[in-house]
Amino acid sequence: MKINNRRDFLKSAGLLAASAPVLAAFFEAGPATGEVRVPPLSRRGLLFDAEEIPRIRANLETPRLSQIRAMLRDIDVSSESRWLREELRLTNHVTDFNRARQLVQNTAFAHVVWEDPAHLELALLALARLCDYKRWDYFLEGGQHTIGLQRAPEATIASCYALDWLGDKVPSELRTRVEHKIANEGAPACYRTLYGMKHPDRVRGWGFDPEDDYQLRFDLSRWPLILNGTNLKIIPTCGLGLAAVWFHGRHPNAEKWLNLSRQSARAFSTMYGEDGSFDEGASYWGYTTSHLAMVVEAVNRCLGIDDRKLINFPGTVRYALALAMSRAGGPLAEPKPSTSQSGFHKPSYESIADVINFCDAGSGLDVTVAAWVGQMAEDPIANHVAQHIGSLSLLQAAVWLRPEAPQSPPGPELHDVRLGNDWVISRTGWDPWDTVLALRSGGPSNHEHADRNSLIFKSYGERLFHDPFGAGFSPTLARWLLRQTEAHSAVLINGQGHQYHDGREGTNASWATASVSDYRAGPGWMTVTSDATEAYALVLPDIVLVTRTLIFLKPDVLLLVDRVELTTPASVQARFQVFNDDGDGSVVSEGQGFTIKRPNATLAAVVHGMGDMMVATGFLALPAIEGVFPYAEITSVPARSHTILTVCTAAPLDGAHRMVAIKRLDAGWFIECSHGRSPLGVTITTVAESAPRIAISG
Repeated sequence: MKINNRRDFLKSAGLLAASAPVLAAFFEAGPATGEVRVPPLSRRGLLFDAEEIPRIRANLETPRLSQIRAMLRDIDVSSESRWLREELRLTNHVTDFNRARQLVQNTAFAHVVWEDPAHLELALLALARLCDYKRWDYFLEGGQHTIGLQRAPEATIASCYALDWLGDKVPSELRTRVEHKIANEGAPACYRTLYGMKHPDRVRGWGFDPEDDYQLRFDLSRWPLILNGTNLKIIPTCGLGLAAVWFHGRHPNAEKWLNLSRQSARAFSTMYGEDGSFDEGASYWGYTTSHLAMVVEAVNRCLGIDDRKLINFPGTVRYALALAMSRAGGPLAEPKPSTSQSGFHKPSYESIADVINFCDAGSGLDVTVAAWVGQMAEDPIANHVAQHIGSLSLLQAAVWLRPEAPQSPPGPELHDVRLGNDWVISRTGWDPWDTVLALRSGGPSNHEHADRNSLIFKSYGERLFHDPFGAGFSPTLARWLLRQTEAHSAVLINGQGHQYHDGREGTNASWATASVSDYRAGPGWMTVTSDATEAYALVLPDIVLVTRTLIFLKPDVLLLVDRVELTTPASVQARFQVFNDDGDGSVVSEGQGFTIKRPNATLAAVVHGMGDMMVATGFLALPAIEGVFPYAEITSVPARSHTILTVCTAAPLDGAHRMVAIKRLDAGWFIECSHGRSPLGVTITTVAESAPRIAISG
């Protein structure tokens, strides 16, 4: 058979799809000449080898992997089989295609581990139903060709894994059909996506598939540029890489796929800071970094190409460690409904595994990749994270986890960190009753909010200053409000926040930037100043200065200094959001202060300033079905210069708050508080058009 070009190949492959022996022989024809020729090695599994199954089975019996064990064991085979045969919608990729894809991967893995014939039967049915879809994603280029942002690469990954794990238990006719779909739909969709991101000037327009029933629509004209720096690049990178490994030596495009996948992985690696920080936040970090590990691991295992140092993998685990925090108590009994998000609602807080949820991060932190980093880099801290921090929810954790590996818990040297993206976190530890303070400075990113200089403060098991979960993914949704500055513990000027986009292109980055101008930490304290002047000046031309200074006197005293300078008078508001997803959060104002109450802790705040100020409480303007979002708000009356000092103390419920003495100075304040055996004194000196000077003594 003579194949002259890609069009001839696709046409011929389509004609041969029904003939298993002929197509199998075609796939064995050998690779075409490509940019890099990789010598064939002895075949290893994409994720694990057969002799590892007993170890994987033992891992799944450990308490740490109970979530994955339940995910695999609790599959209702009868119900899912009926759904696949009778209810699966071939025009729905967001939920139905994704559910079928998950069934492929989970049931194939479950069968390999426990050898249940019912799992095998369901895996084969799910594979067949995936092949019934005309397209594997709901995005098109030029209105004709599938591009793969999530669904196509995820299905390619799941299908390659399933064929690898099940081996000759997949009937030859079905194997041929699945390989044809990967080679002609999944891999090309991934390739087309990555090629478009690499060469956006050559893209013939990205858009939604009109045959898909997805309701939320955005302007995709700039997505090849926008998504090139987001988590949605690494998913097709992983899908294309696994397809290249699977077809290596058997398909004329395998080396081309491999080359582009590796190029894309290298290009994407720059999205991580040198310290491993990742701008899109904790939730997208876990999903993204695990997929990067999946592809470099498969390429290394099967082809002997080692890309496992593309990023600072040990550092990126420490980034996740910095964003982790725990909350006392159990899950919420009744999480908020997801209907308003049309399938994109981030769940309410449900887990004792809390997280610093800057951007679109949901509750919980998946650290599956830490198990891989622990063994790959022989990193005891990564091993500790894999065993004790966040959760393990991806089935790859059952393969990568090594319970016997040496562990080292994080020490005090990791209590205070300024990440490479200018997020600052200070803590007393990682136990549920420890205190964690987080400041969101830094630049824009995909999935960001209008949250510069906002903060999260958690102490004695409770979120006391909160960043709401579950912001809307479309401006047509009420919960789009949760993306705005007014829904964060941040500053407003005349009731207006800093610059943010209107959502017409999705959840892409804004132009808003803040930067840390001062950061110091010492025994029992941390102080940081972040300048968000640029972010506010983009929409408020009278802005001269907007800074926030935090002074954290561990474990439970927090001082905030908000400075705003303008060329014309305006009022300034400092808002503080209350966690109330469970209905147990409240705030009351009295005089020049306010008190936040949660089931396990309270926060008391007293306000001082250079001018007249008022303290009040309110609720975000959202329909009742979306929840009740209370906040405290300090208002500084119209002026050109504003300095607001908020002195906060946290205490366990019914416990005494630490004594704090506040003395007014000519150009600032002196604050003294009891702190262990000796008091700490803080001198705050304000200077016009400058961040305050902080001196800590004691």
